[in-house]
Amino acid sequence: MKLAVICMTGIAFIGTSNARAQAAGGAQPAASSYTSVNEEPFATVMARMSAAKNPIMQRQRDLLAARYDLADRRSDATMSGGKPVQGGVRVKLTGSLSWDELAAMTPAEIRRRGTFPAGFMPLPHPNHPEGGMIFPVFMIDEIKKQSGRDLTRFDLDFDLPDHVLPEFPAPIYLTTHPELGDVSQHQLVTLDNYYALFNGLLNPKQLEGLRLLLTPFAQQQFNATADRRSAHPSLGVACFDCHQNGHTNGATHLAGDARPQDIRHRIETPTLRGMNVQRLFGSQRALKTIEDFTEFEQRGAYFDGDPVIAVKKGVNVLDRGSQVHAMAEFQEILALPPAPKLDLYGRLDPARATAAELRGEAVFFGRGNCAACHAAPYYTDNLMHDLRTERFYEAATINGMRAVGDGQIKTPALRGIKDSPPYLHDGRLMTLDDTVEFFNLILGTRLSAQEKKDLTAFLRAL
Repeated sequence: MKLAVICMTGIAFIGTSNARAQAAGGAQPAASSYTSVNEEPFATVMARMSAAKNPIMQRQRDLLAARYDLADRRSDATMSGGKPVQGGVRVKLTGSLSWDELAAMTPAEIRRRGTFPAGFMPLPHPNHPEGGMIFPVFMIDEIKKQSGRDLTRFDLDFDLPDHVLPEFPAPIYLTTHPELGDVSQHQLVTLDNYYALFNGLLNPKQLEGLRLLLTPFAQQQFNATADRRSAHPSLGVACFDCHQNGHTNGATHLAGDARPQDIRHRIETPTLRGMNVQRLFGSQRALKTIEDFTEFEQRGAYFDGDPVIAVKKGVNVLDRGSQVHAMAEFQEILALPPAPKLDLYGRLDPARATAAELRGEAVFFGRGNCAACHAAPYYTDNLMHDLRTERFYEAATINGMRAVGDGQIKTPALRGIKDSPPYLHDGRLMTLDDTVEFFNLILGTRLSAQEKKDLTAFLRAL
């Protein structure tokens, strides 16, 4: 059985290339690499897209309901700030198959029979042809409360429920002040309170870097032009609108790496904790320094990777030698959360760990083959890997996104992983239990039910 192809609706990605069409022997014109700069009257765009919002969001809700069980089902574990960690496998299986029966099948057989779980497929943006940054309501409300700045889009809402997202506001741990623990004082850090919270804790350069990370600059959907997706002209967005408190709030966007629009990947905002132990940045970009990452985000990703539209909307050209460097310096002191059960080598202390966690550690470094990429003590190899997920399914168009495989993905650090749901680069996996099932299938490890349960317990201890 082939995977169902879901028709896309919404705003199409505009642009053609006659040269490429002619080269293809008169075929249908291909989509352009550039965003159209043709501008309709703002009132016309807002009226049309506001009217289309409910059907588009209902389509996304239907997709999520078909893929996942999104009930609020808490485990016994908590994130470092106290929010309960969601438990259980949420991805729905196809037909009457069990997870063990699915894992016993070859990739070719799964592909031929169409039994690859839909929740393991790439996850589309709520409106993939349109794309752009979308923020959870709790983030929108707090920013509006503190500063009056509104991150609401008139055309789209965020699509995942709050209980599967990171805690808010997230604790902040600093490598320079391990003795203090969480320095956020349980507040969302913004331009309104950063100086009172951090003056005296940071050196002047780090404090300036934090200020810039909190400063809103023009962005594709939030800007002062008529070509925006906010009801009123906007100052823009800040780095920490997505990376709240130097962590993540689960905000989503489309990666600026690929064209045409339909093959771009949804990105789930990664945490900035532990930047000092990483050597690659961006889930698929393989940027080599945190300075590269910071500059790329401001100049490129903010405008869907299109420098032409960036100039129109007000690109913020940061000075590399001072501003970018200061922003990077603050990011590099964002520490990983405490892991009291780990020893100096990043391994479990038998005196503190449970029997299930110790068994899970044995699976992680043994049959699970997890440590081949996620090496202790920070549980990353700082490399890119291609899981070749396309072995398991036929290419399909899903709500305007062309699912043709994932390509190379950066190995994330697993230290503190329980604080950063949802998982994988596009947030398609809601829980660590889902993640264990995903890799058990993709890697062909065929773990038992008990081994999978123990492995999840170990991941929660990191």
